[in-house]
Amino acid sequence: MTELVFLAGAAGTVGRRLLPLLTAAGHVVFGTTRSEAKAETIAAMGGTAVVVDVFDADALKRAVVAAKPTVVIHQLTDLPFGLPPERMAEAAKANTRIRQEGTRNLVAAANAAGAGKLIAQSISWVYAPADHPLTEADPINPTAAGVISLEQQVLASGMIGIVLRYGRFYGPGSGVESAAEPRVHVDAAARAALLAIGQQQSGVFNIAEPSPGLVTAKARDLLGWGADFRLP
Repeated sequence: MTELVFLAGAAGTVGRRLLPLLTAAGHVVFGTTRSEAKAETIAAMGGTAVVVDVFDADALKRAVVAAKPTVVIHQLTDLPFGLPPERMAEAAKANTRIRQEGTRNLVAAANAAGAGKLIAQSISWVYAPADHPLTEADPINPTAAGVISLEQQVLASGMIGIVLRYGRFYGPGSGVESAAEPRVHVDAAARAALLAIGQQQSGVFNIAEPSPGLVTAKARDLLGWGADFRLP
């Protein structure tokens, strides 16, 4: 079934791998970027570029309502490629703002547009400490305020809300060839978002390569996802 997809963060690490998967599957994609220069990249991958800032709530609402999506995918982050270590604390604050305020604006815009499904990027390495392999039912560390806010907003959005708790990214566009566990290749991460379009119930999924500390069976069993997927 063809869906109208509004992909927020289409020029980001996962967005660039996801957009071609969406169009190859027959979906019509509107992809956002804050940069006019990156709009050409989105168009070259088969999407309709939407230049908008997620923090401009009114402009974002207009853009999403105009697109009339059936599915909204939230892949927004604020961690620039090649960021020096001394700027990580500053970037973490910006990323928290996206997860809190940016998610709030995107949820409001998606509801205004009548979207039925919201899929969002989260992370799987902020669970509270435990002495057992971690599942989606385990609590997030309360210090991860941005992650908690994002997930709560998505799951309470009034749409089918799907949270993808990704491992640490590696592969093309991530800046690293490998990563500490839990980890996930960017292509496999993108594939999870594509598969989530077919999910008809709200839920949370660990999206990472198998490891002793994290249980990923739910994504395998309900989404049909595998960590070995790579783009051609």
